[in-house]
Amino acid sequence: MRRAVLAAASTSALVVLLLTLKPHQPAAPVGAPPPPTATSPAPTGPASAPGGSRPGTGTYTGDPVSTQYGTVQVAATVKAGKLTAVKVLQVPSGNGRDQQITAYAVPRLTKEALAGHGAHIDAVSGASYTSQGYIESLQSALDRAGV
Repeated sequence: MRRAVLAAASTSALVVLLLTLKPHQPAAPVGAPPPPTATSPAPTGPASAPGGSRPGTGTYTGDPVSTQYGTVQVAATVKAGKLTAVKVLQVPSGNGRDQQITAYAVPRLTKEALAGHGAHIDAVSGASYTSQGYIESLQSALDRAGV
């Protein structure tokens, strides 16, 4: 009888613990890229290309995006309509933790953006705000390039 009570109590405790756990919710950072994409057909594409250069070729600076931890801004280099390089101009660096997150997240975001030739990339876990700012700034640069 004592074993049955102990088994029931431990099972109940386990169920309660499992119900209180919150699953990882990447929907906010990952769900953010579609709104900029929805605006990408706006007339800011080829019309904003510098005079004398072919639309979709050159280096385009993205909008600075303010996040909870600081501003994120990137510049995208595009050749023949394809993303070939991303230069990070501003990232959160107010304290050691910000610098650590940035050092971890930015190379991964850049690698994924270059592999996919665009801003449709996944956020880096643990760097949601930085990822969000990076994606938005990159998308604005690509919009300027007409890509």
